[in-house]
Amino acid sequence: MADEKFLVTLVRAPIVSTTRALNNEATPCIAFAYLSAYLRSKGYRTHVVDGIAEALNRVWQLPEFPGYQCHGLTFAEVVSRIPPETRVIGFSTMFSGEWPIVRTLIRAVRQRFPNALIVAGGEHITALTEYSMRDCAEIDVCVCGEGERALFEICEAHGNGRDFSAVAGAAYRTGDGTIALIAGERIREVSDLAWPIWPDGYMERFWTAGKSYGVQTARDMPIIASRGCPYQCTFCSNPRMWTTRYILRDIDDLIGEIKSYVARYDITALQFYDLTAITKKRWTLEFCQRLIDEGLDYLNWSLPSGTRSEALDGETLAMLKRTNCNYLVYAPESGSPETLVKIKKRIELDSLTQSVLEAKRQGIIVRTNLIIGFPHETRRNVFQTIRYGLYLAWKGADEVTINIFSPYPGTELFTELTGQGKLTLDDNYFLALTSLNSDYTMFNPLTCNDRMSSRELAVYRIGFMLTNYIVGYIRFPSRIWRTVRNIFFGGDAATVLEHRLKDARKKAAARRAGSAARVSG
Repeated sequence: MADEKFLVTLVRAPIVSTTRALNNEATPCIAFAYLSAYLRSKGYRTHVVDGIAEALNRVWQLPEFPGYQCHGLTFAEVVSRIPPETRVIGFSTMFSGEWPIVRTLIRAVRQRFPNALIVAGGEHITALTEYSMRDCAEIDVCVCGEGERALFEICEAHGNGRDFSAVAGAAYRTGDGTIALIAGERIREVSDLAWPIWPDGYMERFWTAGKSYGVQTARDMPIIASRGCPYQCTFCSNPRMWTTRYILRDIDDLIGEIKSYVARYDITALQFYDLTAITKKRWTLEFCQRLIDEGLDYLNWSLPSGTRSEALDGETLAMLKRTNCNYLVYAPESGSPETLVKIKKRIELDSLTQSVLEAKRQGIIVRTNLIIGFPHETRRNVFQTIRYGLYLAWKGADEVTINIFSPYPGTELFTELTGQGKLTLDDNYFLALTSLNSDYTMFNPLTCNDRMSSRELAVYRIGFMLTNYIVGYIRFPSRIWRTVRNIFFGGDAATVLEHRLKDARKKAAARRAGSAARVSG
């Protein structure tokens, strides 16, 4: 390791949601773990202030944004936890729905640290770089795309009194106030990156509170086996963030990281945060075999982000089951062949359906993700998706979710819609993104379909959600006891629904305990 350099503090803002949101879950910030590891390998000291992790289950209202609330630390608490000797403060904005909250926090931090270099990164920043820097003048420099190398080079330039003109992936203000953006480069040797470094006690907070990305067992560890996605779906911002270069890690490196977590944390499960975890059958089979050979096949592992089906045939799925894959999410996105072509999904729906059914025959818990309300869609397209989702539920898929299309910055459809003048970039737009699919009780006005209103799409989604679970529980009554056992008698959640219900029960108990304490006091 190089000689120790100055301190870099990485800051994550609290979660924002509507006051009636039903679906918003705190997850560990693996981006900060990777950034910390990379910077430390180069001699920098790092400190993490996670406004979510450090106050799980705490909720407070946002007076400046009526109808919205934050989950986590207050802005003042976040500011107070940044060490005074910090030279560089980095902020992550992965989702555009967070932007008004992150911007408010950045301004509060700037007041306390007028001389620190403020850096912002993440998918929102990558998609709306110039907008973000003009909307928040407190930002000094942005990282566009992958963050490790760019953030390190920004720190090097800052420490040596240089500008950022030689930093690939950086956006900064020039002397005349214009914003310069230097094209970024993908990190090709991802297996050479240092393994993530998690702050002491960080993951334990999530395990104690029962928080995780997908289904939670006991000590679930986030991990990434690949970077990027080779596809170009029109509703997805990944091509803008990562390009279409897809890079798989070396299996030896991945197994080594898993072993380190077993030794240090005594983990019980792995949750793969990959954008598209399974694309190559041979790599997947080799990875599963290594889990067996290394005696790691007792660990549960899951793919909660959603993956493709091309490599998931009977042989591969049998190996997934053999190695304790306990939760598998498919992402067909639509049941309409016409829609699949227009959103450039590039899947064969029949093949994906057969893969889902085979996964169920193997005994794997399966979820499928669908979307309705794309700008071009007709009611016929939407009904095709609903019918397809109900078919999967009838055939045994444990969860089938339908979300309403979100026009996210950085996507092809976002560019198309803004070009048509159908989107206005302001706080109402950003906050509508965060409420669009987390608040099932809100008829969100941010709908980009000229044929169907937001109310109509919301009714379809709510109706489908109820019908889907009714079909599943009637058709497979053993799930009723499984859900009751897992929620009330300490079992591991088998589905996200069970996970959310367990979490809601814990929150209700905490509120009752707090009320009782106030009364007795």
